[in-house]
Amino acid sequence: MSHTLGIRQAQKQKTRQALLDAALALLEEQSLSSLGLREVTRAVGVAPTAFYRHFRSTADLGVALVEEALGSLHPMIRTTVSTADDHGQRIKRAIELIAGHVDAYPAHVRFIARERHGGVQPVREAIRDQLARFGQEVKDELAKDPVSGGWSDEDLLMLANLYVDQMLITASLFLEALEAPPEERDRVCQVAERQMRLIGIGREHWLD
Repeated sequence: MSHTLGIRQAQKQKTRQALLDAALALLEEQSLSSLGLREVTRAVGVAPTAFYRHFRSTADLGVALVEEALGSLHPMIRTTVSTADDHGQRIKRAIELIAGHVDAYPAHVRFIARERHGGVQPVREAIRDQLARFGQEVKDELAKDPVSGGWSDEDLLMLANLYVDQMLITASLFLEALEAPPEERDRVCQVAERQMRLIGIGREHWLD
């Protein structure tokens, strides 16, 4: 009996993932607000009623895509901004993380970039919540650094959100450079590094 349940659960998870993958592919050409569940189920080859075994609505599916796109990044972000290395090394590691994520998941990055200010409120809120988590996690790591001595929690969170915003900008630039010559990608790396260094210089002198 348990073996049968295990097979059913695996099949259910497989269908759910197929719906997510199909939706993501369709969203390369349109926004989530215009996506119909029949389009998604047709692409997967299941009946429209099967959609509701996995998601309450296309908005609910969009929230799941946000989690898929950003959820796995939390431990990597914390590691990137840890105080184990000097500031320059942390910047290089952050840029490598962003570039690697864009290379591996361009459709997810495009989805987040489009829907962050899109027309589906639950998805906008899910993205905002994920970014707020990033900001809090970066703040917690920055607070451990001796340079943060004397900083208020409010100012540390402001600094953390500056880094998170810069990471989003850098991801967008890498996305635009996906099909560009290698020298354009190098230029993106150089610009991103200089911009993050500038934030770091401001950090060092904030309490002056």
